[in-house]
Amino acid sequence: MSLKNKVSPIRKHPQASPVQKKKNRNKNIVFLRDIDPTMRLLTGGKGANLGELSRMEGIQVPNGFCISTEVYKKITQDHKELGSLLDELTLIQVSGLDKINTLATKIRMLIQSIPIPLNVALEITTSLDHFEEKDAFAVRSSATAEDLPDASFAGQQDSYLNISGKTNILQHISKCWASLFTERAIIYRIQNGFDHHKVQLSVVVQKMIFPQAAGILFTADPITSNRKVLSIDASFGLGEAIVSGLVNADLYKVCQGKITAKKISTKKLAVYPSKNGSTYQKALSPELQNQQALTDEQILQLEGIGRKIEKHFQCPQDIEWCLAGDTFYIVQSRPITTLYPIPESGDKENHVYVSVGHQQMMTDPMKALGLSLWQLTAFRPMFKAAGRLFVDITDNLATPAGRKMIIDVMGEHDPLIKDALITITDRDDFIKPLTADKKEPVTIKSSIGKSTSAILAQIENDPSVVTDLIRSSQMLIAALKQNIQSKSGPELFDFILEDGQQSKKQLFNSQNMNAIMASVDASTWINENMNKWLGEKNAADALSQSAPNNITSEMGLDLLEVADVIRPYTAIIDYLQKVKEDDFLDGLLQFQGGQQSRDAIDAYLNKYGMRCAGEIDMTKNRWSEKPIVLVPMILANIKNFNPGAAKQKFKLGQQEALKKEQELLKRLSQLTDGEQKVSETKQMINLLRNFAGYREYPKYGIINRLFIYKQALLKEAEKLVLSGLIETKEDVYQLSFEEFREVVRTHQLDRELLSKRKEQYKLYEKLSPPRVITSDGEIINGAYKRENLPAGAMIGLAVSAGLVEGRARVVLNMEGAALEPGDILVTSFTDPGWTTLFVSIKGLVTEVGGLMTHGAVIAREYGLPAVVGVENATRLIKDGQRIRLNGTDGYIELL
Repeated sequence: MSLKNKVSPIRKHPQASPVQKKKNRNKNIVFLRDIDPTMRLLTGGKGANLGELSRMEGIQVPNGFCISTEVYKKITQDHKELGSLLDELTLIQVSGLDKINTLATKIRMLIQSIPIPLNVALEITTSLDHFEEKDAFAVRSSATAEDLPDASFAGQQDSYLNISGKTNILQHISKCWASLFTERAIIYRIQNGFDHHKVQLSVVVQKMIFPQAAGILFTADPITSNRKVLSIDASFGLGEAIVSGLVNADLYKVCQGKITAKKISTKKLAVYPSKNGSTYQKALSPELQNQQALTDEQILQLEGIGRKIEKHFQCPQDIEWCLAGDTFYIVQSRPITTLYPIPESGDKENHVYVSVGHQQMMTDPMKALGLSLWQLTAFRPMFKAAGRLFVDITDNLATPAGRKMIIDVMGEHDPLIKDALITITDRDDFIKPLTADKKEPVTIKSSIGKSTSAILAQIENDPSVVTDLIRSSQMLIAALKQNIQSKSGPELFDFILEDGQQSKKQLFNSQNMNAIMASVDASTWINENMNKWLGEKNAADALSQSAPNNITSEMGLDLLEVADVIRPYTAIIDYLQKVKEDDFLDGLLQFQGGQQSRDAIDAYLNKYGMRCAGEIDMTKNRWSEKPIVLVPMILANIKNFNPGAAKQKFKLGQQEALKKEQELLKRLSQLTDGEQKVSETKQMINLLRNFAGYREYPKYGIINRLFIYKQALLKEAEKLVLSGLIETKEDVYQLSFEEFREVVRTHQLDRELLSKRKEQYKLYEKLSPPRVITSDGEIINGAYKRENLPAGAMIGLAVSAGLVEGRARVVLNMEGAALEPGDILVTSFTDPGWTTLFVSIKGLVTEVGGLMTHGAVIAREYGLPAVVGVENATRLIKDGQRIRLNGTDGYIELL
C-alpha cells in the first residue's frame, strides 16, 4: 500500500542568517530549520532535537514550527490563580496521589481557559499559511525538561495527530500547554527533582505524514544494551498503535549491516488518520497481518539513518520514524537515558569488565576523589563508569588455563558473575587468544580442588603468623599518622602516592596473600570433602563461628560492650534518645556516668571510627565524623540485650564450632580410611580457625589508611575555602586525586567541572551497575541453575548454613534501621559498616554478594543463616513479611 503519490514534498524553509537567529530568540514562532542547539529553552527538548535533525543532510523531517516557551510564559507567569495552584502542587509528594489528581485537573482546565493573545494567534495562523490549505498537522508538546541526556520525559505530555483547520489547531495548542500537568508528568517531575514553576512548554506544529508503516528505532539494543546491535519495532499505519500497545510490532535486530534477528508478529490492527481529523483503528486483512512491515532493504536503510543520527548526537538514540512511499521521515530523536555507560579502555578491541562494587559489597556510585583513592589500593588497573569501578579481565579469559582460573575465582565471589563469564566465553568470536607479546595478568588462584598438602605448603599453620601480620600493619599505620603530619601542598599528594604504592606492595606480598587465602582454601577443602565423604553441606560455616582476630565481627561485639557501660545510667539513655546532632558527646559530661560513657564511645571511635556504610568511598562520612549514626544502634543494644551479651555470643560461637568439629571427626572416624580423613580434616579445621579472622584485617588496614589520607587532604581543602576558591571543603570530593593536586598547585579551579560532576552524580545514583559488561556495552546477566526447590522460591547463593523463619526487615539505609531480635535483615548489600546490626538479627538476605564477601564472612562468624545475590530481594520481599530463609540450599520462601 504505497502513499507515495498522496504525500506532498516537504518544503525546505529558508535557513536564517546568524543575525536573524539572534532576533528569533525573542520571537513567538520559530521554524524548525531555524532552531540551533542553543535554543533549547525557547523550543523545548523535542523542538531543539527536531531543529538539529532538520538541518542534517539526508535526514527527512516533516516541515513545521514551534510556538516558543515565551508564549507559554506570557499566558501563565503572571496568572495569580495558576501561581497559587502551582505553589500548592510543589508541597505535595508522590504519595499524595489523590491531591495530585485533583490539582492536576484544576490546572489543566485553567490553562485551557486562558485565551491565546491575539497577536500570537495571528502569528500562528500566518505561519500555517506556509502550508497547503488541505494539509493536516501533528500538534506535539515540547518541554524544556524533556529529551535530556539524563531524563527523557518521553510520553509525559500529550500529542495530537491529524489536526486540521486553524481554529482547531489553536485549541490543540492550548491542550498541549495543559498537558504539562497530567498526573504522569507531575509525578515524573517530582521523582526527578524538577520544579513545576521552572519547566516551560513549547508546542511543535508539524505537517502530518500519512505513512504505510511506522515505529521506533533504538540505536542500542534496549534489552542487552549492546551498542553494536540496533533494534527496530515496526507496524503498519501510524506509530500510535505501537506506543499505545494496541499491536505486537515486528522486531528486527541489525548488527553492522547484517540483519541478525527477525520476529514477525501478527498485527491484527493498525491506526490510520481519519478523513474528518484525528485517527481511527482498522482491522488488517488476514494476508497483511503476518506480512513483514518493512522489507529487508528498508530495514538496512533505516539502520543507516539511525547510525547517522547517533553519530551526529554522539550518543545512542531512541528514534521515532515513519515510512511514506519510499521515504523515511524522522519525527523525533532523543537520547536513550537508561543505558549504563561503558568503562573506557582507550582502544577499539573487545573487552570484558567485571564490577568491583559487587565484590566489595558497595554498588552505590562513588564521588571522583573516592574513586581515585580506591584505585590507589588496586593491584591491577580499574576503569570508571557511572561512578563505579570495573576490572578488565579480557586477557585472563584469553588462555584456557587463565579462563578456568578467573571463572573459578569469580564464582567463589559471585556465581552470577561466573555464569555471565561462561556465557561470554562460549562465544568463539569475542575474545581473541592472547598474543605472544602480552603477558596474562596475575590473579588470585582458585581454592577449588586443592589438596591438603598444597594448602599446607603455602603457609605455616601457626596463629602467631596472624599476630605478627596484625602487629606489622598497626606499626605501619602509626608511622603513617606520624609522617603525614608534616606534609602539605603538592608535597602531601606526592607523599600519599608513594605511601599508597608501598602499602600496596605490603598488602599483596606473598605472606599476606597466603594468610588471606589460607582460610578460603581450608573452607573450600572442608566443604568439598565433607559433602563427598559425609553428605554434609557447607560444613565450614559452623566451624567458622567466633574465630579469633576478626576485626569486623569484634566491631559488632564491642558496640555491645559500649551499651553495657551506658546501660546503668537512665539519664544518659534519656539524653541519647533525644539527641540529633553530632556534638552530643560533649553533653554526656553533665550526667552521672557521663565520663565513663564518653570514654567508652571515644575508645570505640578510636578503633573503628574510620568505618561507615559504603566505606570504600572515602568521601562518605566516617563514624568519627558523624558519631550520631551510632546512637540508635547503642540504644537498640541496651534495649535488646542483657549485660555481658558480647562475651556470651562469642563463647556460644566457640562452643558451636567445637561441637561441630567433634561431630564431624567422630563420623569420619567410622569411615574407610577414617584415621587419614580425621587427620587431614583436623589440620584443615585448625587452619580455618587460625586464619579465618585475619581475612577481614587487610581491608580494615586499607580503610584506616584512606581515612588518614582524607584527614590530611581535607586540611588542604580548608585552605582552598579560606582563599575563596571553593565554597565548602566537601567540594573537593568532586575532583579526582590528580585534579585536586593541580588545584592546590596552581590555585585555579574549573567551577563548571564541579557543577557538572554534581549533576552527573545524581544521574549515577539512578543507575544500577551490571556485574559484567562488555566493550560493546552489552550487559551479560548470569543465572542460578537450581532444581527441586519449593514453588515460588527466590534463589540466591547459600553462604551461611541454617534454616530460619522470621519477620523480614527491608533496610536500604542502615541509619534508619529499626531491628529487633529475631528479625531477618533484607538489604541491597552489606559491607563492614553494617556489622553492628548483625548482633540483633537471626538471618541475612542481600541482593549482592558472594561466598567470601564481608556479609557472608561475618554471617558465618556470628552463626547467622544467610543467602546473598538474591535478585530484586528488596522489591519482592515486603517489609514486615514473614519469610523462611534456607542458608544451606540458598533460597527464600515468602510465607
